[in-house]
Order: sequence, then structure tokens, then C-alpha cells
Amino acid sequence: MAVLVRIPSPLRNLTGGQDRVETAPGRLAEVIDELERRFPGIRDRLIDGSGELRRFVIIFLNGEDVRFLQGLETPVRDGDEVSIVPAVSGGAAGPRPPQEARR
Repeated sequence: MAVLVRIPSPLRNLTGGQDRVETAPGRLAEVIDELERRFPGIRDRLIDGSGELRRFVIIFLNGEDVRFLQGLETPVRDGDEVSIVPAVSGGAAGPRPPQEARR
């Protein structure tokens, strides 16, 4: 058995279009290292210069945010599912006025 890693659209250019890949189990940091070996450049999109998860990347392990588990030290076991989710921000603060009122 392996670990299933779900790849978001913005990172699929690095995985040859694959939306999911399998890796060996280990700590989350090791899973990311394996992804980097197979798909060079993906680590830089997930990990910042200080070796921590980037602020606007959320990684879930079986639906649990790893920031509330053990972060990069979180154990990932056979059969687990890792989902990489780029955080979304911005947007309108409230309802927009009718088109005529904005002129």
C-alpha cells in the first residue's frame, strides 16, 4: 500500500498534469522530499526558506490540517491521503452596488 497525495491545479504543471500521485509512507517532510525527487521544484512551492510550510499552503492528512497535528513531523502511514490546498484569499468585502451606482 502507499500514500495518496492529491495535487492541486496550480502544481500539476510540475507533476506532468497528474492530479494524484503515490508516495512511500514516512514523516510528511519525507513525503515532500520524495515528491521533490520525482517532481523537481515542487518543494519550493510548499516549503519556505526557513524550512516551514508556506503560509498560503495548507496540507491535510486524512482531512486534518497538519498545522494542528505535528506539521512536517506528522507521521504519514500506508493508506493515508495527503491533500495539498493552496489557500485562497481576497474577494469582495460585501455585496456590490448595482452597476449604475458605481459610475
